Amino acid sequence: MASMEGVSDYLFGLIPNHTDDPVGVARWLVCKNFWGTLWHVVSFSDGFPDRGRGIPYFYLTKYDISVRNIEKDAKVAFAVSELGLGPVSGRDPQDPTVTKLTMTGNLEKLDRHSAEGQFALSVLFVKHPGMKKWPDDHDFEPYKLEDIKDLFLLFETGGPVHVPVKEYLRYPKKMAE
Repeated sequence: MASMEGVSDYLFGLIPNHTDDPVGVARWLVCKNFWGTLWHVVSFSDGFPDRGRGIPYFYLTKYDISVRNIEKDAKVAFAVSELGLGPVSGRDPQDPTVTKLTMTGNLEKLDRHSAEGQFALSVLFVKHPGMKKWPDDHDFEPYKLEDIKDLFLLFETGGPVHVPVKEYLRYPKKMAE
């Protein structure tokens, strides 16, 4: 498959090699995806290609409903799906065999000048180069999913799996194929 600017072909692999490892499947799904859902579809990144950290970073504007909602309550649910990686054999998004992960935590605005804010902007711009051209007058800022509380994974034909947060965050940073 053809590469996109700044993004290697590894991102387009659709089948994880961790099918017997729910923690690995969850990390794979977050590392490989380009977008997920907060209150609507949002682009995100969890790190540089092949070095995902598992913590989603976002580039949001003050006009975004997500940002307006967290002013009242920072608790959010963020969901990613295997279908975010491209067509999966014509399956419906709600098909129970389509891998899905829901993460709950707090959406936190980062100081764009802090080390973590700079990291967030770097990994977002590598995965989504077009973000650099977004309008300055929309006041986009980096955010992250902080204090992850729960990870709920649906994959294969088995039932839902609770993925332990500590194991998920400790999972090897290199997401090898």
